[in-house]
Amino acid sequence: MSPTAARTPTADAPAEGQASPAVAPGLAAALEQYLAHLAVERGLSTNTLAAYRRDLQRYAEHLTATGRTDPGEVAEADVTGYVRVLRSGEDGRAALSASSAARAVVAVRGWHRFWLLEGVVGADAARDVRPPAQPRRLPKAIPVEDVERLLDAAGRGDGPAALRDRALLELLYATGARISEAVGLDVDDLDTTPGRAAVRLHGKGGKTRVVPVGSFAAEAVEAYLVRARPALAGAGRGTPALLLNLRGGRLSRQSAWAALRQAAERAGLAGTAHLSPHTLRHSFATHLLAGGADVRVVQELLGHASVTTTQVYTLVTPDTLREVYAGAHPRAL
Repeated sequence: MSPTAARTPTADAPAEGQASPAVAPGLAAALEQYLAHLAVERGLSTNTLAAYRRDLQRYAEHLTATGRTDPGEVAEADVTGYVRVLRSGEDGRAALSASSAARAVVAVRGWHRFWLLEGVVGADAARDVRPPAQPRRLPKAIPVEDVERLLDAAGRGDGPAALRDRALLELLYATGARISEAVGLDVDDLDTTPGRAAVRLHGKGGKTRVVPVGSFAAEAVEAYLVRARPALAGAGRGTPALLLNLRGGRLSRQSAWAALRQAAERAGLAGTAHLSPHTLRHSFATHLLAGGADVRVVQELLGHASVTTTQVYTLVTPDTLREVYAGAHPRAL
């Protein structure tokens, strides 16, 4: 690596919109153009854009260090070499897991495809580069009985916070919402009409979807709206947010995590440290499919762009294999 391109793993990242001194000007300009495209044309969220910036900044620094200063100079060997660097940490940074490296490669492939579509290059050097293979893992879900214990524990205690926490966790499990979608809800996003309760969730990429809300969750939210939210709202300056903190503002993701952890501890659930709001999303999908729901219906409910993402929940567990075998084979027992 040349002296001008060298960076230590602890070096501060450049401010957004500013080129790193380790990136050639031509690549830095191309990076800002692509990020602007992602923000304006594709409407990606701030967090997603920040992830793209981190991944592509590292790629641009790698290209510069290997003598590539312009998109037209990049060859397929440069891209495959970068994949190796991601997994080995040869550039002095932390080596990435297969899943993290795969995410970075997807970002790189998108950038190269953009160059081709914009006429910057004549061929896509990353077209045939595949992300590192990664093991297929079953999403972590908890049994229905543990979910019920968790939800019961969330409603324990006095004051409006207990009603709010019960409403939050009931909504997460009833709708499969991401935590960002749940805390981003406004009162007007919810319809608690008996028999047809539903919620409008604002998902990734500005996409919205309407998801039915079960009776238990609808009752918990109604109790919160009537008996708790007015008291919480009185401490603030007025907000349309559905879920409020003790100061009357919108509940944060961190506070929602804390509410889940506290409920899990009160419920005495094992593995509390590994429990997250996403666990309820996984449980929502797993329990629906176990109950006979069609995978494409679950896809719509989860807001997945592709059914391939949802199909991970259909993987058969070893326990299920044993149960089916024991019950179906004439000489299993």
